[in-house]
Amino acid sequence: MSTAQAKIAPIAPIVHSIVVKAPPARAFDLLTSQMGRWWPKTHSIGKAPFADVIMEPRDGGRWFERDADGNETSWGKVLAWEPPLRVLLAWQINCDWGYDPNLLTEVEVTFVAQDGGTRVTLEHRNLERFGRDAAALAEKLRGGWPGVLGEFGGYADSQS
Repeated sequence: MSTAQAKIAPIAPIVHSIVVKAPPARAFDLLTSQMGRWWPKTHSIGKAPFADVIMEPRDGGRWFERDADGNETSWGKVLAWEPPLRVLLAWQINCDWGYDPNLLTEVEVTFVAQDGGTRVTLEHRNLERFGRDAAALAEKLRGGWPGVLGEFGGYADSQS
């Protein structure tokens, strides 16, 4: 841990949940294998808008966007692949909205059966690792994740 990171106070994780109509296995599949269909097109870090968002279905798999010309921009990697219960991702996008292989915050998504559907909970943690701009970026993410998860919820419900 760098000296700059050591001085940053812990930041509370971002936690947001929704309930979708799909059962857990279907919700897991829709979130992980069809991300390019529901992820907001405005939330891209590549040089060109993404044509797809890919999460390779295994521990250690890549997580990235691909544009129409086939150029790939990394977002992070898959730390744990446990269908249909959870996926744990390394979010390696820095405060300047660029990929940073030396940064690692975690995004965990869990899937629990509830009311004939699934409670999908997203937790983004270790936010202090963003460094000196961590608090400002955490607030942006705190405002952004509910909308992203809402996009997933709308997509999942339309596919159920």
